Amino acid sequence: MTEKAEISTLFKRKDRDSVVNDLKKDTESYERYRCLTDELKERLTGFLCGTRTLPLTYDPFFKKMFNPDVYPDRLSGFISSVLGRKVKVKYTLPVEESLLQGASLLIMDIVVELEDGSIANVEIQKISYLFPAQRMSCYSADLLLRQYSRVKEQKGKKFTYSDLKKVYTIIIFEQSPAELRRKEYKDTYVHHGTTIFDTRIGMNMLQDYYLIALDVFEKSYYSKDKKVINELNGWLALLSVDSTDRLNELVTDYPYLESVFVDMAGYLDKPAEVINMFSEALKILDENTVHYMIEEMQKQIDEDKEVIAEKTELLDKRNAELAEAMAEIECLKKQLQEEE
Repeated sequence: MTEKAEISTLFKRKDRDSVVNDLKKDTESYERYRCLTDELKERLTGFLCGTRTLPLTYDPFFKKMFNPDVYPDRLSGFISSVLGRKVKVKYTLPVEESLLQGASLLIMDIVVELEDGSIANVEIQKISYLFPAQRMSCYSADLLLRQYSRVKEQKGKKFTYSDLKKVYTIIIFEQSPAELRRKEYKDTYVHHGTTIFDTRIGMNMLQDYYLIALDVFEKSYYSKDKKVINELNGWLALLSVDSTDRLNELVTDYPYLESVFVDMAGYLDKPAEVINMFSEALKILDENTVHYMIEEMQKQIDEDKEVIAEKTELLDKRNAELAEAMAEIECLKKQLQEEE
């Protein structure tokens, strides 16, 4: 095992000018680097300088470090720590099988089947207010229907609803919605929800939700004089850590993170591959921005339609009143003419 004190030294420090000059030697990679946003460019440069980690909350990096085909225990360990019980990832499921239409405005998404047949969907959301409770419900329902279709096809006439297993929707918010940032939840960063009945009858409903507020975790975890050391906090610290200066401390508290940081440091010698991952992250962000703008435009169109409908209704009412008044005037004119 690598000595804990040596972990941060795997991220060898370089000055920025040296890193940029090295990037310029590969024309294609440098062009991709130049096309990055300032934020991603700074994170990439910081990584190659040995001062910052890879952003694991973005799809390309998370899937690289948690690929169950390469690292079978990592994703299993993370999901186990969230669910509070030991589980094992069997394999990943194609996200394209989703029955939902439209994009989810997310920056990381992975769906896996666990060894007991249950399904877990792990997502990291960038724009929290565009992922409301209604959307979570739809995602969970989508997971359940996908499982139903697959199991029913496998079982054929022998299928019964008892063949279906739990579906877990795990949503990680980088910037959590206001509901998760209320004062009474300042130290609560994991919220577990399921369907229960007011009489507490023991019905084994199939949909569970786990909402994780990463921003609340960072404030709560790093602000305490004595941190709570448990497996889940280790994985969340891994997703949150930015500076390589913290790595020695994390590996001391959570030894199972050592291999992740060793593998991460290995990419310092693969700048072209790292730039490709950052480019993919940018592509996801750009697509999210487009979908966000479309949703906002649709929202504005719907609001405009409501305003037009209200004004049309008011205009029709006034036209009806005017027509009625005109009819009364004509009636009065006719009466006056008859009196003359």
